[in-house]
Amino acid sequence: MTTVLAVLASLSVVVGIALRVAALGIIPARRKPSTGMAWLLLVLLTPAIGLVAFAFFGSARLGRRREQRLRRINAVIADRATPLQPREEPRDVPAYVTSAVRLNHHLASLPLSHDNTVTLLDDYAGSIAAMTDAVRAAERYVHVEFYITALDDLTRPLLDALGDAVRRGVAVRLLLDHLGSRGIPGWPDLRRALDAAGIDWHPMLPIAPLQGKFRRPDLRNHRKLLVVDGLVGFTGSQNLTEPGYNKPKNHRLGREWVELMVRLRGPVVASLEAVFASDWALETGGVLDVVPGPPAGDPQPGEVAGASCQVVPSGPGYAAENNLLLFTTLVYGATRRLSITSPYFVPDESLLYAVTTAARRGVAVELFVSEVSDQFMVGHAQNSYYEALLEAGVRIHRYPAPSVLHAKHFSVDDDVVVIGSSNMDQRSFALNFEVSLMMTGSDVVAGVRRVEDRYRAMAKELTLEEWTQRGPGKRYVDTVMRLTAALQ
Repeated sequence: MTTVLAVLASLSVVVGIALRVAALGIIPARRKPSTGMAWLLLVLLTPAIGLVAFAFFGSARLGRRREQRLRRINAVIADRATPLQPREEPRDVPAYVTSAVRLNHHLASLPLSHDNTVTLLDDYAGSIAAMTDAVRAAERYVHVEFYITALDDLTRPLLDALGDAVRRGVAVRLLLDHLGSRGIPGWPDLRRALDAAGIDWHPMLPIAPLQGKFRRPDLRNHRKLLVVDGLVGFTGSQNLTEPGYNKPKNHRLGREWVELMVRLRGPVVASLEAVFASDWALETGGVLDVVPGPPAGDPQPGEVAGASCQVVPSGPGYAAENNLLLFTTLVYGATRRLSITSPYFVPDESLLYAVTTAARRGVAVELFVSEVSDQFMVGHAQNSYYEALLEAGVRIHRYPAPSVLHAKHFSVDDDVVVIGSSNMDQRSFALNFEVSLMMTGSDVVAGVRRVEDRYRAMAKELTLEEWTQRGPGKRYVDTVMRLTAALQ
């Protein structure tokens, strides 16, 4: 018996060493150094836990068949969209913006378009109301795609408008993220309401093992967009739910989400249509036509005219991290001012260096974040970057609790702004399907600047002296959570 136990113990040691040696040559392959090192540390310290975690969460692949299907779909959509939106060169912008436009077109095949009108929507209920009004005017189709869709007092008029559109013969198609939406209270009621209204709806990236639908569970479709008749489009950071996400804890705390959406008219709407068509084909197999809309025409009250816009989709199905490449390109182009708003600022090395380098070369860099994060792990991971940012000269403004500053946008000099669904964190770069909108034009940049000014007026600036006085316990938790953020 003693001999058998000794053999088993020796075998266990040999297997453990073999697994560790194999991990050294397998895990870092095709990963960022920080990500590879984080996974290696977990596997080397706790092989059993590390290998199980790596098996479930170590790959951002959608699955070979799904990725092949996505590549075919994107090629078809790009082919159909190109004649509708001839590729145009930027007007009156610096060279770095022109370079970013060409980069975006190379990455996602969607061109820059001129002469669009833009309305910035920073009122939460007002944004839902604007989408509801657009749906009520629909004559041919409504395409809706949101990470979270919920049924509550705020969204009910919009969902009722979708049902009314179906009854008058309008084709209403709706996509919602499977796990993102079912995690909100009232999910069964929402499903029944959508079915009763006759809306053609489908979950994105569904997790249903018994139906053969399973992949890494934290790969999610985080996009937010709505298109009506190819005439008007909406995109930005807001989900289709009330500002407390229907959660009693948020209501008790008075916690509400602060968002920024944009309403668009003009040729850029066809690009939003192409993004929806790609996701619709991926989830349903049906390929939709991408139809051109008319010129925006004269601006309506509250609209900014003459904006040049380019839609940039990103996600695991693309060869590169489209959003990260765009963000770093624009940050390195800054010469005077860089203003970033991100609820979850957990950058990789390239973006961190770009931001801190901008500050060190004299650019006035500011970062707007929430005073208190709604997510424990991400909030502490974000905290771990503050010291390096402050030392480089970045000014950090914390939006007051209990609100959650969930808007996602940034502006560079007087040249360009980006608004969308993408956070500046490693999850949005590598794991989530996102959509970003790059816009140029002095009036639209000035509009975003006014939003930033309102944030600054409400926020409290964090100082390096204040931050370095934190206790060692908080520093330790921040560092550990920073390590987990790299496990992509």
